[in-house]
Amino acid sequence: MLECVFCRIAGHELPARVVDEDREFMAFHDLHPVTPVHVLVIPKKHVDSLAQWSRADPALAGRLLIKVRDLAVELGVSESGYRLVINTGYEGGQTVSHLHVHLLGGRPMQWPPG
Repeated sequence: MLECVFCRIAGHELPARVVDEDREFMAFHDLHPVTPVHVLVIPKKHVDSLAQWSRADPALAGRLLIKVRDLAVELGVSESGYRLVINTGYEGGQTVSHLHVHLLGGRPMQWPPG
């Protein structure tokens, strides 16, 4: 997906403040953070959204969540707590058509979120 901004970031065509990267996932700081810790975690393989995730590789979803959990430890928010957000579709607030998890932490969260 050459036009996908997150695919271009994963391909190192666009700059990002990368926190972590392996063969399946990349994590980088959000350009417009809403919490002291605001990291996006993406699969390098393009998936439009959670609604479009293929049932062909359900283990990838588990590995993504484990990656996010490990990043919460690395970023120092695992003990105090953190929030994960996956926006899906226009009304869900998704602005980039590439599945991504927001890892938010570093301050108390409010409920309801939006």
